[in-house]
Amino acid sequence: MTTAVGTAGPLRFDLPADLSATEPPEASGRRRDDVRLLASWRHTGAVAHHRFADLPDLLAPGDVVVVNTSGTLAAAVPAERAGGSQLEVHVSTRLPGAPAAPPGAEPWVVELRTPLAGGASAPHRSATPGEVLALPGGAAAEVVSAWPPSWPAAAGSRLWLAVLRTPDPVPAWLERHGRPIRYRYVDRDWPLDAYQTVFATEPGSVEMPSAARPFTPEVVTRLVARGVDVAPIVLHCGVASLEEGERPYAEQYRVPADTARRIELARANGGRVIAIGTTVVRALETVVDEGGPVHPGAGWTELVVTPERGVRAVDGLVTGWHEPAASHLLLLEAVAGRPLLEASYTAALAHGYRWHEFGDSHLILP
Repeated sequence: MTTAVGTAGPLRFDLPADLSATEPPEASGRRRDDVRLLASWRHTGAVAHHRFADLPDLLAPGDVVVVNTSGTLAAAVPAERAGGSQLEVHVSTRLPGAPAAPPGAEPWVVELRTPLAGGASAPHRSATPGEVLALPGGAAAEVVSAWPPSWPAAAGSRLWLAVLRTPDPVPAWLERHGRPIRYRYVDRDWPLDAYQTVFATEPGSVEMPSAARPFTPEVVTRLVARGVDVAPIVLHCGVASLEEGERPYAEQYRVPADTARRIELARANGGRVIAIGTTVVRALETVVDEGGPVHPGAGWTELVVTPERGVRAVDGLVTGWHEPAASHLLLLEAVAGRPLLEASYTAALAHGYRWHEFGDSHLILP
């Protein structure tokens, strides 16, 4: 059962280890859309239990579903320190606003990890600015400084600014030498295809925009047949394993003009805007006027959506289940409100919903 601590911070609760989804549903012969879907309604406070394949029946003709078409990179690579000890580097995000770098030398935010038995890893908090890590294929990473610069040095940092020196552009180099990022609750490696959504067209995310993972061509076809529009945006996700106290950092996004037009058309005709994932919320809320229309736009967003700020472009949300006290829960609270969010998490815990990227889903409707 959830244990909320006030209303000023993210929701807190105890998450049993056995509620972590350790493998994709396909591993047991099921379809991607055969995960569970908890639907919740803000205006009534009701919750109901469904399968993800039921999603088209829960939406209405004239609604627009906005999806993230960013594809996932194989962003985890082994690294070796000068003394021979082993690390793992999770390549995350090219530094926004960085000056032009020489060919083959790019500034990136990376996460340093300590390899664990079984192929998982844990955050590594000690690095020395100026040290060079040897990477596969003759590449190297020179550690520059902790990231973000405001992070207190005494706390140690798991994120670092590093210059990656690679023989090819970083995405192409990762394709040859990387593997998908995974965490200790997933007990084996899965191929990169397991971390791609049906909408992926433009590689750039280092962690999958996982809210869209349960979509199948059949679900998309049924949405369109029901009169629900499906419109794309792009937001390239960085590492999402934020710790308590860490704010989401800048990510690259693009909202096409046609998508902005289709959103405004749906709103004008009484339709609802349903974001598929927190990444979509972040992109759309970046380009909406206060009380006004959604505009096309592209660049880097540093927006942090909170209950105090609220949402202006989005009416509903499909998302996964998030860790206790995670910053994403503040975004969910901005969409759902605190009472519904608490009721939804209480129901999910009581009914054994599964967490993380291979787990179950949550639909929040107005």
